[in-house]
Amino acid sequence: MTDTSVPTGRQSASVAPRLSGTVRIVGAGLLGSSIGHALRAKGTDVVLTDASPAQLRLAVDYGAGRVAADDDRPTLIVVAVPPDVTADVIQAELERFPDAVVTDVASVKLEPFRALQSRGVDLARYIGSHPLAGRERGGAISARADLFIGRPWVVCRDGETKAADLALVEALALDVGAMPLEMTPEEHDRSVALTSHVPQVVASLLAGRLAEADEGALRLSGQGVRDTTRIAASAPELWVQILGANAGPVVEILDSLAADLREVSDALREPAAPGARRVVAEAIRQGNDGVDRLPGKHGQNQRFESLVVMIDDTPGQLGRLFGELGEIGVNVEDLRLEHSPGAQFGLAEISVEPAALHGAITGLQERGWRIAGNTND
Repeated sequence: MTDTSVPTGRQSASVAPRLSGTVRIVGAGLLGSSIGHALRAKGTDVVLTDASPAQLRLAVDYGAGRVAADDDRPTLIVVAVPPDVTADVIQAELERFPDAVVTDVASVKLEPFRALQSRGVDLARYIGSHPLAGRERGGAISARADLFIGRPWVVCRDGETKAADLALVEALALDVGAMPLEMTPEEHDRSVALTSHVPQVVASLLAGRLAEADEGALRLSGQGVRDTTRIAASAPELWVQILGANAGPVVEILDSLAADLREVSDALREPAAPGARRVVAEAIRQGNDGVDRLPGKHGQNQRFESLVVMIDDTPGQLGRLFGELGEIGVNVEDLRLEHSPGAQFGLAEISVEPAALHGAITGLQERGWRIAGNTND
């Protein structure tokens, strides 16, 4: 089999890998294959197995690893299978490879841990983990080596975890470019309920309102509705498993959110009533406060200013814009593109450091760029 290159963005192999030996990945979907690509870019021996022969061959064809052999002796095993079979596969791997450390990348940590405990499985060599990364599309064909770069990777140790075993899982996270963080399974599941699982439900419910909307209304769709519904394209069969496995924390947050929605809707039934405007204003302000707490670039809480540049829909315009910002001496901290419906131009919302905003606007205008406005005005 001729090895093929990774579909997108291989990491540099110039930095020596922290992992040594063979890494066995069970599950050749998006996460499993992406881990394989990232590790192989470091020169690590990666073997793959999957319940689906077609998925396995596809992952191998794309270069995520080689097909597992009977005589493999993996140092580390990564279980990357759906949540409803995660515990079963972990148990099987622990039994089959008594000298290997086993981790998994399931998005829920407490349920598989409790299931294994209830069966009396020796969990001394098991360390649950979860990379906070993904895409709306799954499968080996969507895998990419840079999927985990700069993303948190939660590692759930317990009192029986050996330091050497913990180091293996942390080395895995570091080798694929992620940032390892330690949490208990309970802390992890409560955290992802708020930052991942409930947002998925909210995005799906909001997007569901679009399914039967008039075409006229949909033509008015801007970046706001696209941003808030982006993750609604996720796979229903996977999310049924995830939400069911983390139902307790999710329900708690959904109940609180439902109460907040009811308070706002009640206020808007009589918007001129005393106190109604304050209820609405406080809801928006609290949202401002929450957004301000989200980590920004490189995980920092640094805030940036934005300007919106109108770009003609012709080849090379975005590259020219970046080049001229470089000439001005302005670093682009973030970028968001929006196409204008029915018009041959787009809007590039560029985030810069506050001190650079005035110079960026002035410099671009002098070079003939049209500035649609500062979004923070």
